[in-house]
Amino acid sequence: MGELVEDLGGPAVERAETHASWVFLDGDSAYKVKKPANLGFLDFSTPEKRRLACEAEVRLNRRLAPDVYRGVVPITRSPDGRHRLGGDGPAVDWAVHMRRLPDEQRGDVRLRTGRLDAADLERVAATLAAFHADARCDDETARFGTADAVGVNVRENFTQTRATIGEFLSPAQAAEVEAWQLGFLGRHAARFDARIAAGRVRDGHGDLRLEHVYFEDDGRVTILDCIEFNDRFRYGDVCADVAFLAMDLAAFGRADLAERFLAAYASEAQDYDLYPLVDFYESYRAFVRGKVRSMLATAPDAAPAVRAAAREDARRAYLLSLASERRSLLPATCVAVGGHIASGKSTVAAHLAAEMAAPVVESDRTRKHLLGVRPTRPVHEGAWSGAYDPRFTADVYAEVLRRAGAVLDSGRPVVVDASFRSARQRADVRDLARARGLRFAFVECRAAPEVCRARLRRRALGPSVSDGRLEIFDDFVARWEAVTELPPEEHIVLDTARPLSESLVALRARLPVWPPRLVRGR
Repeated sequence: MGELVEDLGGPAVERAETHASWVFLDGDSAYKVKKPANLGFLDFSTPEKRRLACEAEVRLNRRLAPDVYRGVVPITRSPDGRHRLGGDGPAVDWAVHMRRLPDEQRGDVRLRTGRLDAADLERVAATLAAFHADARCDDETARFGTADAVGVNVRENFTQTRATIGEFLSPAQAAEVEAWQLGFLGRHAARFDARIAAGRVRDGHGDLRLEHVYFEDDGRVTILDCIEFNDRFRYGDVCADVAFLAMDLAAFGRADLAERFLAAYASEAQDYDLYPLVDFYESYRAFVRGKVRSMLATAPDAAPAVRAAAREDARRAYLLSLASERRSLLPATCVAVGGHIASGKSTVAAHLAAEMAAPVVESDRTRKHLLGVRPTRPVHEGAWSGAYDPRFTADVYAEVLRRAGAVLDSGRPVVVDASFRSARQRADVRDLARARGLRFAFVECRAAPEVCRARLRRRALGPSVSDGRLEIFDDFVARWEAVTELPPEEHIVLDTARPLSESLVALRARLPVWPPRLVRGR
């Protein structure tokens, strides 16, 4: 293959290399050629296997990058013995032809240059949630989501790195990672089964790194390079995809953005049950990254600079795999944000969650999800009937608390956004925290009735997740039960008619928020 690489990599062509491929960058095109390797988990050892892998790569990646993957082109040998893309000679190999995307649009480049923020990651979360919702989900994909099936991949990682892991971790560290991952699978098999039952095991991406995410000028998020060579690495819990990108953000020193991304995905996909599994999958994905980079670090045909960079990357990834079991910078805390209709509770909840890098569990979105309708579809029925019948409302609150509990069980804080009109509802959310020995706070949002009515008139002009409206405002206020049951240290009152910045200052003084020194730009 040395001649092929030299022939295709002319003086005007840039070249990049991974453990499995060479990539040739020429003008507005990129050509990926698979190495003739058999690494156990992938087999590109014959031209026919490489052709089939190229065809699969184009087909599968068009799901998230439909106008990037142009097709498969033959690599031919001309009469003078030189290799060319296309041409009239016999095909001796194959390449994936892609539209070249500018490096400055790439996620890892944007992060290094200070141009990647939480809003960008919200766009990624929305793209990924929509992709997962449409992805294949059947008995074949489901069988890869069991703890036993995931364990096959986990054990394979440890077996394949047994001879080299000592170059990157101490024996005690290597043993700790292995014991924790295998122990987690043994203790939590029921959680993996529940994910299958919920339809969360799908034909996903399998290699969701920042360098595979591009932010195009027209606002689209384009994601490249899914796993094409082995279905069992692509079939899996959607949490495994989400955790891969979260792990990558943490590897770049932005654990705050990793948590913001998780929170955005959970909201978009209405999938809060991923939280108890995400640390395991982050550890698993980091170990895979370490394994792959260690292979390149020892590849005899790789350039010395490439091997050196891969060695450093491998050690960092292995250490991150070890660290994934050790939570947390921010203590698990349950903050409930409530108040009258249009009191500003959802705005406060969203901004507080950003300060805490925590997910928001919203009663309005939960209600719509249980009804099977879009978040912004109005459900305008009587004030206390239909979708807002007290019995269905009790079901909504029960599901809200169940989701919040899943987040708390992962060792993370959660913000719960609901009206919490009654003392019983507030007691239930307080008990959620107390049963786990965790801190609780209720943030009551208040505003004068005329302020709330003005907000409701503005809300009526456009789509909204909330179904609160002017016609039911007075009845709701009349049924509100004053907060008298909570001690002062658990009750925070905000006047939301005042500037939001003042409310956030007050909340920072009373609640644990993400340390400013760890959040760039704050």
